[in-house]
Amino acid sequence: MTFITGMLLIDAPASALNNSGEPIPGARTDNTSSVKSIRTASGMYPYVSAQAVRYWLRNTLETSEEITWHASPVHREEKVAYTDANPLTYWDDDLLGYMRAPSKRSKKDEVDPGLTPLEDEQGKPTTVTRVSPLRVSTFVSIAPVTITVDYSTMSRQDGDPVPYEHQFYRATLQGLISLDLGMAGKFYYRRRTGFQNLDAVRRALAEESQLEHLEAEKAYRFGRDERLHRVQSLLLGLSRLQGGAKQATHYTDVSPAVAILAVTTGGNHPFNYLFKERNGVPQFQEQVFATTLDDARDQLLSPVYVGWKPGYLPEEQAKATQVDADGVQVEHVSPRAAFEGIADWLAQHQEAWDA
Repeated sequence: MTFITGMLLIDAPASALNNSGEPIPGARTDNTSSVKSIRTASGMYPYVSAQAVRYWLRNTLETSEEITWHASPVHREEKVAYTDANPLTYWDDDLLGYMRAPSKRSKKDEVDPGLTPLEDEQGKPTTVTRVSPLRVSTFVSIAPVTITVDYSTMSRQDGDPVPYEHQFYRATLQGLISLDLGMAGKFYYRRRTGFQNLDAVRRALAEESQLEHLEAEKAYRFGRDERLHRVQSLLLGLSRLQGGAKQATHYTDVSPAVAILAVTTGGNHPFNYLFKERNGVPQFQEQVFATTLDDARDQLLSPVYVGWKPGYLPEEQAKATQVDADGVQVEHVSPRAAFEGIADWLAQHQEAWDA
């Protein structure tokens, strides 16, 4: 099993990237907005949910003029929403997973006619599900912070100003990503939750599209070029990540300030503990990095790309560049170049991950 494994830092200097929907405790006004945070004995840790990060990624991929991406349409019913669940056509259904069950509506013509039908071999309604090949962690502040409450008013109208309050914070958020390369562009028809990716309709489409049929695995797979194209686009989206709440008043660049990436065997993450904090500021642990490279050398297939934004914590960046990698190839570049480096490496070494 082969994975793209990455650790990302997002610099949030004065931000409210993921709101909780809960009122601010002890607020002076009725109109409030609080941020998501984890309460511990040592203090409050703001966080951004994995769901929010994945939403940012989808939106970045769909709206960027630099990236080729085929997004799945979303169908909404009264209490549920789902994508078309067709990974043959739509790239986010392939790489970000899906679940779609038959509608309980009694009239067939009430189902969106633009959706790919759901049918088993007997023509009866069925369910398709796909475990997301891309795994994303919660992005959590590396240190406890004091969350600030900002008191504001809406005063452009006649009469008394309307007061409201919202929370924001200054923090560095750390998160992990992992992309299962073996699952990219590969679709199962097993009767198992998460692996019944294809029903009879989608299997017929796979045959028509001349996908490779892996009969022993009960799966179909795209050729190398198509799989590579989809993965490369996803990597470009991660490097250009945009999104977050309160951007009109707390504009924050959420593209990674630091990205440490490699292609690895196995899904365990070697780069999780490279940073500690001191007085709330990230501190790069060069000895931990050196030990990690030594311990993981048999797990590493590609060079390790250390992407660092110019001007972000230059003293800590200098520590990273001075680590003795002891035979492991380490590339010190910008975060965007790190993702592009991984994409280029995949193009030149498909035999390493496309077995």
